Amino acid sequence: MKKKLLGVTRRDIQLDFDLYRVKVPIPGVSHGSLSVLDLWPENAQKTIVFLHGYAGVLESWEFQINYFVRQTFRVVAPDLRGHGQSDAPYSDYTMAELVNDLHTVVETLNLPERFLLAGHSFGGSIAVEYAAAHPERLEKLILIATAGEYPLPWFAKLLLRLPLTWFQPLWRFRHRWDAELHVVKRMMANNMAVWKGWEQMRTITTPTLIVTGERDTYFPRWVFEEVYKTIPRAEVQDVGAAKHKVQLERYEAVNRAIWRFVTEDQTQSWRKDAEGLEADLLRSRPWYRSYARDVPQNVPVPNRPLTTFLESAAGWLPNRTATLFYGNQLTYRQLNEQVNRLASILHGRGVEKGDRILLVLPNMPEMVIALFATLKIGAVAVLPNADADRFRVAEQVAETEPRLVITLDTFSPMALTIREKTGLDAFYFVNLRRQTGLIAYRQLRQMMGLGADDESDRQLAASLGPYLDEVLKDVPAVVDPPGVPVAADDLAIINYTSGTTSKPKGVCLNHRNLVANTLQTRHWVPNLKYGRETCLAVVPILHSYGLLSALSVPIALGATIILQPLFELNTVLEAIRDHKVSILPGVPAIYAMINQAPNVREYGLSSIKACISGSEPLPVEVQEAFEKLTQGSLVEGYGLTEASPVTHANPLQGERKAGSIGLPISNTEAMIVDLKTEEPLPDGEIGELWVRGPQVMQGYWTGPGQPLERSKITADGWLKTGDVAVMDGEGYFHLINRRKHLIRVDDDYIFPRDIEEVLYENNKVLEAAVIGLNGSGQNMVIKAFIVPRPGMEISESELVALCKRRLPERSQPAVYEFRESLPRSIVGKLLREKLA
Repeated sequence: MKKKLLGVTRRDIQLDFDLYRVKVPIPGVSHGSLSVLDLWPENAQKTIVFLHGYAGVLESWEFQINYFVRQTFRVVAPDLRGHGQSDAPYSDYTMAELVNDLHTVVETLNLPERFLLAGHSFGGSIAVEYAAAHPERLEKLILIATAGEYPLPWFAKLLLRLPLTWFQPLWRFRHRWDAELHVVKRMMANNMAVWKGWEQMRTITTPTLIVTGERDTYFPRWVFEEVYKTIPRAEVQDVGAAKHKVQLERYEAVNRAIWRFVTEDQTQSWRKDAEGLEADLLRSRPWYRSYARDVPQNVPVPNRPLTTFLESAAGWLPNRTATLFYGNQLTYRQLNEQVNRLASILHGRGVEKGDRILLVLPNMPEMVIALFATLKIGAVAVLPNADADRFRVAEQVAETEPRLVITLDTFSPMALTIREKTGLDAFYFVNLRRQTGLIAYRQLRQMMGLGADDESDRQLAASLGPYLDEVLKDVPAVVDPPGVPVAADDLAIINYTSGTTSKPKGVCLNHRNLVANTLQTRHWVPNLKYGRETCLAVVPILHSYGLLSALSVPIALGATIILQPLFELNTVLEAIRDHKVSILPGVPAIYAMINQAPNVREYGLSSIKACISGSEPLPVEVQEAFEKLTQGSLVEGYGLTEASPVTHANPLQGERKAGSIGLPISNTEAMIVDLKTEEPLPDGEIGELWVRGPQVMQGYWTGPGQPLERSKITADGWLKTGDVAVMDGEGYFHLINRRKHLIRVDDDYIFPRDIEEVLYENNKVLEAAVIGLNGSGQNMVIKAFIVPRPGMEISESELVALCKRRLPERSQPAVYEFRESLPRSIVGKLLREKLA
């Protein structure tokens, strides 16, 4: 359980600090450690260390931490011994101990030879002592609301003489001070009350900035004013109307003052937003200029496993509802406990680090529990494509050789096929009916294409393996996790591609890939609030897009996740209405169906804040209609399983270009290369899209103990997406089509999306798809498939007239076919191969 913050309220949750905490041993204290924040963004040029004050906590620097990380500084901020999340040994808490702690942090984290040191209040006093003792290590020193001594009032001196036992019963009711009671007393008596730093200040040779507020009367005013008179050549910045916690009360002014001092840019005004990016970086990544204001160009990627997101939410939001499934809810504490229980079971039955466990479950609590339990013991979760049939799943079992399969008893015929074809005889089954009720269960079976009678499935399951809930009965309700060390570079997921253009491949993603893409995507939507959002998870978690947008990002936000196994329009609309859903990840087909739902406005969809559409291009007409309906933001994104999966998205705030996949997200590079030579192309030229970033896969699975296949990744880390796109001068990318979906006419290419966008201009069209069929000679025949809106009739002649008016002759469809629906995957992705 995380210690509750009392001295400061976390208002700027741009970065989840828990992900970046490391432990540094407390010198001379056995098994004691300091909790230290270490954020290390890409291309960091400088390092700055922030020290909080007496009885404070590192979160008092949150505005400065977030600001300077975004300016590509490495930021280090310890909780002092006995404060915040650090251990509280029964030592004396003298100045020598605290300075030694700081030096240990510097050495343990291998800070650069010279770094910046900033301290607030008594943290500034520690910084003064460190500057006097180690001047060779400091580039610059920043003191905020720091005094040269701290004269105590008479009643404080009196309290120091009283025994702690008098205060202990009342200490838990305090409204401030993030330190243990014995720490507060010893640090005051042995350090703060006796410290006078005037002599040390006179010896400081490090360039120093002193920041103060004119209303700071926490101590006598003279103890602050004498500081800048004592330190040689100190620069002083009085930010005006602020009291003692200047860095919180006037944080923007403090940030500007520190930035000017650090960069020696005295001409910078409040109108100039210091980006901290070199001009050549902006030239190579022009999309940075189009980022929304609160979206960072670079997000530090912590060296943590994916399970850290869940552990953090369980620590800070233990009673917040984590999952809701047909009325059954789990809080974050309960969810984490269930994960620990299953992890203990798996570890106990011999599943070792690196072993595979195959999961074939719909969106339900057991899927979440099984996934995180697998990852918590360092095992690898194998996720077959959600559309794979039992024979395809059996093939993937043969390829990955999992130790165990966890699936529904409804899928027991698949389990039997796996046993017959691979010899695997280890299964755990989950009963869906117990949680959904009979009526909903029958509806789900019908949507899955299964018969009404499931008794034979249950009997077959019982003969193949135990039920998961029966297995968990032997484990205590609360149990510690097995404690298997899991590194960021350890393999986490083997996620199979859909196989729409070739045989499905197992994409290997490590924890760093998944953590990076979770943070990249989470920070793309800066207006989401930690612990206050609700996500409707209807895209399958088995799919890479569902795994990210419907599970890992919501958990990173401490959001409530409403799990739905399959998309059913009325159920989705009722969930949005009843639970005030704010996040709705989906695919264009989902948004199109919501747009056309009868009486849709009666459901009150205004709670929706943000939707990023994935899987396939988002028609402009669908986007505009949905945003008008909900008042939320629906933007098109782009990704692929090989990139965890998101690489591009339109900004939710600022300019959005209709029909584009948007900008490369934080930490991501992208370029267009020639389809034949693979040479980079200038803006406006059409070619293949390549991407590079921390979310790019490790390679394709080839077999246990075998090297991964990396044919789609260049030696310098570029992923060849196989998609045809173009980048404009502002860094927006426009996806044309999959390379294999291009229509060849007269030795040139026609792009299906160009035709589909025109067809959507007819408001009678619900869905449109265009493909090329082999014709005579080299040219292909353009065919359009049309699904009319319910109750509407469309004549072929009106579509022909529309295309003649809007398209060149060579791009006009020669054949039209009207259908009730288009073939789609379970995710909602259009299966063009089936149309062909």
